[in-house]
Amino acid sequence: MVNGRMPPAEIEKRSFEIITAELGGRTFAPGVSEVVKRVIHTTADFDYADKLCFSENAVERAKAALEAGATVVTDTNMALAGISKGTLEKLGVRAVCLMADADVAREAKARGVTRATVSMEHAAKLGGPLIFAIGNAPTALIRLHELIEEGAVQPALVIGVPVGFVNVVEAKELFIGGDTPYVIARGRKGGSNVAAAIVNALLYQLVKREGF
Repeated sequence: MVNGRMPPAEIEKRSFEIITAELGGRTFAPGVSEVVKRVIHTTADFDYADKLCFSENAVERAKAALEAGATVVTDTNMALAGISKGTLEKLGVRAVCLMADADVAREAKARGVTRATVSMEHAAKLGGPLIFAIGNAPTALIRLHELIEEGAVQPALVIGVPVGFVNVVEAKELFIGGDTPYVIARGRKGGSNVAAAIVNALLYQLVKREGF
């Protein structure tokens, strides 16, 4: 105890113990458990144990991409802010959000489309492996799927967890069963905090494996 209070590391440790206990002995594929528990830790919502869908080997493929210097692209600055900067630095991984980019804003206004749509188009032109973490805008997820179909980008992973009511479920379902590696939160739930939590869960697994 510190100053009569539980230290942050102990709080997190105890939280994960509670999550494990309340999952009632449920098991997940290697690497998936850490993602599911991290999302539940972030949201206190056990529905994610059933709602999170993973393509085959998605976690391992994502970690391999991160080790190869992948760039993480978010659809909100909130998601970007939620990704552990210290862990990114340790692993030499870059994370970006183009939503506030002046060129993106101008182009979106001129074309009469959302900035989320244009930001995906600009992100598709970035070099190296790309991991997309979409937690807010279904239009970003829809445009990203179109870009994949057009052959303009081949993401190492798509994290599709936008939250809301309009086009959210439909946008997520575009990826289920497809060839692009994905982590999708089926249904209406999600959010920028969930997108960041999934990215962090992947990063923390690498840090642990590398012994940082």
